[in-house]
Amino acid sequence: MRAALYEVTGSSDVLQVREHPDPTPAPGEVLVRVHASGVNPTDWKARLGAEPGKPVKAGFQIPNQDGAGVIVAVGDGVDTSRIGQRVWIFHAAWQRPWGTAAERTVVPAAQAVPLPEGVSFELGATLGIPAMTAHRCLFADGPIAGQTVLVAGGAGAVGFAAIALARRAGATVIATVSSDDKAAIARVGGAQHTVNYRAAGAVDAIRAIAPGGVDRIVEVALTTNADLDRAVLAENATIVTYANEPTDPTFATLPLMFNNTTLRYVLVYRMPQTAIDAAVADVTAAAADGSLPLLPLHRFTLDDIAAAHDAVQGNAVGKVLVLP
Repeated sequence: MRAALYEVTGSSDVLQVREHPDPTPAPGEVLVRVHASGVNPTDWKARLGAEPGKPVKAGFQIPNQDGAGVIVAVGDGVDTSRIGQRVWIFHAAWQRPWGTAAERTVVPAAQAVPLPEGVSFELGATLGIPAMTAHRCLFADGPIAGQTVLVAGGAGAVGFAAIALARRAGATVIATVSSDDKAAIARVGGAQHTVNYRAAGAVDAIRAIAPGGVDRIVEVALTTNADLDRAVLAENATIVTYANEPTDPTFATLPLMFNNTTLRYVLVYRMPQTAIDAAVADVTAAAADGSLPLLPLHRFTLDDIAAAHDAVQGNAVGKVLVLP
């Protein structure tokens, strides 16, 4: 098969595309012909590594966690009826060398989820990290029907998925954005309200929509947005953050305590199995019923894997896909 891979960590220059032996599914695994590979920030960060130039553990690493394709072979213990099944894939490269930036990948059978009829491979390749992260952020602290949810960065992949899933669950959604173009994307996702967080009066604008405050905040930039978040929280509300900034936020404990605020952190790879199962089920159902629209797409060939990674690192607006 043709695959993109790197042997040492570093900039996108370490990526190479070449012929590589096909993986063989071990017991409990499936081999998938990849039709679309999703690129997320975690993919370029893993490739860059904490120590650029360090050899990777397996001797090679094929990047990208998310993807979609067709099962072409199964290992022992997996029903052969799954051969030919269309699937979406998550966590392909988590502590494994077989990411989705290749013509084939191998994953545990549970990480190749049946793709509903009528759902494209391109949408399937966007579901893993973004939608599963968004699901955990929204539902880790209970149902959200009838609540008001504030999604920071509503034009980003996680924010966009959070908007769509929150609307599907019966919440009122306010998305913060930095431009009119991003506001338009957030509205495609289902946001009823958008607020430019850079504009003067952003807190007042959110409070005008939710006079009693917002019940849940899905946060991408906790340090940057800490003051805004505190100013718009309702009592007994939750801030959930899934991303890291160069500096850690500072919170005064007493106001949050008196407001009975919950501060939660989400890392998709470390979610409890029950949360993974719930996210997989709900995300698949949302894709099936049309509740998860597509972000604007940036499509790259496998030969352009470095450019695809650079686009995500450069904060490209929309979703970056590699099409093997």
